[in-house]
Amino acid sequence: MAAMTKTARSEITQILHSLEREGAAPAQVTDRLFEAVYGELCRIATGLMQGERSDHTLEPTALVNETYLRLVDGTTIAWQSRAHFFGIAAKAMRRILVEHARRHSAEKRGGGWERVTLDEQIGAPDLSAIEMLDLDGALTRLATMDERTARVIELRLFAGLNVKEIGHLLHVSERTVADDWRVGKMWLARVLAEGGAA
Repeated sequence: MAAMTKTARSEITQILHSLEREGAAPAQVTDRLFEAVYGELCRIATGLMQGERSDHTLEPTALVNETYLRLVDGTTIAWQSRAHFFGIAAKAMRRILVEHARRHSAEKRGGGWERVTLDEQIGAPDLSAIEMLDLDGALTRLATMDERTARVIELRLFAGLNVKEIGHLLHVSERTVADDWRVGKMWLARVLAEGGAA
């Protein structure tokens, strides 16, 4: 997944500051921010959806649009930064993919789990082509043991944030994020190889 350019990040910061100065309504801020990051959200969604079943009914664009609807659904959020936006978008994308996988699994009476291919460019070649429900269960289990590490994994996999952005968002050092990412990735690979989150 291509990292967002410094120019694009600067543009988002300018949008947030200018809308704040103008006294824009939260919905207007969300709309403008969403427009600015739409392409990046589509790239993230496409990466998450690679390797899906051929009969998979959720397209990357639909995932992005559903994420947007959840971000503006009666919730007033004071966006602080691009990382803040993507942190919340990551949670929404994860929920949408899990809900979709559960619906499809129920329809197939336990079959047809959603497969997710995790982009090797974000450093997860050992976690490629895994089941969405297994990943969600494993992340939920990890969060009970180490909430920050689970959050780091979620922000890398579902939002594509880099180490610096995650550190800023979670108020920890880049070194801490890198360590959490390394340890969390190894833990997930082991748990998923053993049969998921059970």
